[in-house]
Amino acid sequence: MTINYKKELETAAKSMILVHEPDVLIKMIARTIVHRIKVSHAAILLHEKDKSTYVLDISKGQVGVKIPAGFARMDTDNPLIQFFLTGKGKKIFNDGPFLHDKAREILNSNSDDAIKELLKGALQQMDIYESVVCVPSYFRDELLALLLLGKKSDGSVFGQEELDFFMALASDVAMAIRNAQLFRELENELDKKKRLFFNTAVAFAAAIEAKDHYTHGHTNRVTALGLEITKKMAHQNKTYAEPVFMENLHVACLLHDIGKIGVPESILNKIEPLTQDEWIKIKEHPMIGVNILQSIKELEEVILGVKYHHERYDGSGYPEGLKGDQIPIIASIISVADAFDAMTTNRVYRAAKSREVAINEIQQLRGRQFHPLITDVFITLCQEGVI
Repeated sequence: MTINYKKELETAAKSMILVHEPDVLIKMIARTIVHRIKVSHAAILLHEKDKSTYVLDISKGQVGVKIPAGFARMDTDNPLIQFFLTGKGKKIFNDGPFLHDKAREILNSNSDDAIKELLKGALQQMDIYESVVCVPSYFRDELLALLLLGKKSDGSVFGQEELDFFMALASDVAMAIRNAQLFRELENELDKKKRLFFNTAVAFAAAIEAKDHYTHGHTNRVTALGLEITKKMAHQNKTYAEPVFMENLHVACLLHDIGKIGVPESILNKIEPLTQDEWIKIKEHPMIGVNILQSIKELEEVILGVKYHHERYDGSGYPEGLKGDQIPIIASIISVADAFDAMTTNRVYRAAKSREVAINEIQQLRGRQFHPLITDVFITLCQEGVI
């Protein structure tokens, strides 16, 4: 069967673009070589970043011939690694792959002791891994990987077209490995920033509760309840299962009352009924929260939860009197969770209601204060004993 190497390269390149995990990438490459080129085995040694070591990450091929993953570990002073790291080694094969048979011929005919020593050591490594070709994978001048190939299954010698294919593939692999590594580093940085941000959100929540002693634990309870409601909703609509939505809801629950930082403690902790002016101050807290957060572009959806969690489904809420589906779903989820926790905890101006009374009240306010779908999900969770 004639192999269209150009097509194979294009197919491999397209696949590599989609892979962001170096381990997955090299497994795919090794599998492609073994099954398409028909070699006894193919193994890839991958450079461990920040270490002077190359580790056998994957080996594919015949049982008893392929090398167990993790079995090989080469330091930079290994003769085979040195062959590709030093100028002398690269010149012997004109920056091409290391060919076992050709290396043996050069060893027998060359008089340069340094080159002979280098070739001898590299050949010993090739023999250990039963490889006839070793292809370097460079990104710029950095050696990222080595591709070790066993004999062709039909016993023939690798032709120039095949060797050119391996070199082109190795070049694509190097670029893909570097991209995958950069993608992973970016993910790690984002994870660090995400953890830092969540910690900051938790700290803000603690600062809010420090002002209002009667709502201690309110934020955490609202967050837990909001997440449970969303998980249940995700069974009916995959949109709510998206990690981005869940993360935004989590942060919005933590920060839904952040604007209370701007409300005087004398109002938050007042035992007597609030005056009209004091109620106006209380109702300002969603917009104060918006003003605190609006400079952070990534918090656009979080801000919707902070701003609109006191809107009512019938349009009688604040700050804008939104009605029905005009109210962002993230705010409607927080609204139910916030109301239930407020009803079932002691406040300065009243005692807590029982769980049953609070559940019944929320059900009675379905379609008036609360979004019908979210109310139904909440009631189901209560019936299932989740809440």
